[in-house]
Amino acid sequence: MLQKLYIRNFAIIDNLDIEFYQGFSVITGETGAGKSIILGAIGALLGNKVDSKIVKAGETKCTIEAHFNLSRYNLKSFFDDNDIDYDEDDCILRREINANGKSRAFINDTPTTLNIIKELGEQLIDIHSQHQNLLLKKEDFQLNVVDIIAQDQKDDKLLQNYKQTFADYRAAEKNLTALQQRAQQSKDEEDLLRFQFNELETAALSDENEQETLEQTLSTLSHVEEIKSALFAADQSFADENGILSQLKAVADQIQRTSAIDAALTDVAERLQSNYIDLKDISRDINSHLEEVDFDPQRTAEIEQRLDLIYGLEKKYSCDGIQQLIEKRDTLKVRLNEIDNSDETIAELQQQVEKLRESCENLSEKLTQKRQKAAKKVELEVQSKLAKLGIPKVRFQVSFDKKPLAADGADKIAFLFSANAGSPLLPISQVASGGEIARVMLCLKALISGAVKLPTIIFDEIDTGVSGRVAEQMALIMHEMAENGRQVISITHLPQIAAVGEHHYRVSKSENKDTTTTKMEKLSTNQRIDEIAQMLSGSNVTDAAVENAKNLLGL
Repeated sequence: MLQKLYIRNFAIIDNLDIEFYQGFSVITGETGAGKSIILGAIGALLGNKVDSKIVKAGETKCTIEAHFNLSRYNLKSFFDDNDIDYDEDDCILRREINANGKSRAFINDTPTTLNIIKELGEQLIDIHSQHQNLLLKKEDFQLNVVDIIAQDQKDDKLLQNYKQTFADYRAAEKNLTALQQRAQQSKDEEDLLRFQFNELETAALSDENEQETLEQTLSTLSHVEEIKSALFAADQSFADENGILSQLKAVADQIQRTSAIDAALTDVAERLQSNYIDLKDISRDINSHLEEVDFDPQRTAEIEQRLDLIYGLEKKYSCDGIQQLIEKRDTLKVRLNEIDNSDETIAELQQQVEKLRESCENLSEKLTQKRQKAAKKVELEVQSKLAKLGIPKVRFQVSFDKKPLAADGADKIAFLFSANAGSPLLPISQVASGGEIARVMLCLKALISGAVKLPTIIFDEIDTGVSGRVAEQMALIMHEMAENGRQVISITHLPQIAAVGEHHYRVSKSENKDTTTTKMEKLSTNQRIDEIAQMLSGSNVTDAAVENAKNLLGL
């Protein structure tokens, strides 16, 4: 429920700070006083797009803030899901719009996005303006009305279950089509795919490091003479009688003997002996490797042939290395397996699609039955209320036609309407006048409000085109909607509606040579008498108008 509204520097509003209450409230004021501007500010707060020009001239930003009581509504999960602090007694929505076009949104002082504040706003306030009457001419709105009433009954999971099953059905159909197309394409390419797989399979690629190893081995084989020459020279340097080993051995033995006399040479002697042993091992390794290194033209040819195969495959399949060739081969294998098993897979998926389609049909039939039951309630309620709203001969019927399975079922719904005896029932969009559509929408809103239980409903001049007793009945319907802790606010030009309100607000405009300012105030009883009297007689308020106003107010 809307508790408080604060607007600063929005269009011609300098500073508006007003409290609201549960029950039925009315807002009155002359045309052009700024009622639509206040509604525009509420719409901006709830996430509607606005032009930066709405910031009052000469100011840098405007602020709209509203306080809500959420204690009667189960909205905590929304706050938890969006990581926002929850205060059910005082939920604060705020939007700041800068003159440079930038804006910020907050919920309980937590910065948020317009989408999130809009999602929350849709659960807090329903603003019904005259353009919303056009919704009545749309099939999806008519179907939605019936569904809202239908879901107000005990089993409210049916539509949800149908929508999920239909989504699964469409997804399975999409998968089936994609698989069939892929299978057909693969079959068209099967010979090429099988040739490519066999070519890669025959190559027997398994080690992603094979290419590097072969390239290194080939490099060695290509420089055999150079390697043997270096090894032979080293071997000779070690093996000669006066070679490195002989000389080092003599020096090591001499220092070893001397260390017995001079203990300081003990460490040097040990190091020389260790180096001699290391060099002797190196000498053996060089000699052994020298015997192993030999030119092998057959091995060289084999390696070159293997590398040519690998290089050719990499170029042919645009792969960088053996690992990518292995992945290419494995992918081809999967595709060939799909081809080999495609008929079986397609048959299984076709069975799944058929099963889901049957489930959709069964659920849609139950949905139709549930909707038809709800439609009877809509027909009776709307006809009853419309008769009180000045259309005594009204007939209102919800017609059902079948349509192909869709996301909302298999029902094509139309609201049929006749305002006069003897006139045929026709789609409401074809025969109802603007005033009649407004009254039908009020009846539907009354029905919907009981099912959806929105905290706040605002009617913007829904009384256009009516007067007298009809206006009074409209007021009584809105008053009835406001029962059970709900809040209904009606912007009206009619004294009959204004008089039924439990709380009365007036919007007025003041002008001077430099600025125009809109203000809003809650009226006292005496102020209400004056306001309603003025609505009855115009600016020249008569005693009769005052008495009439008192009568309307029951005073």
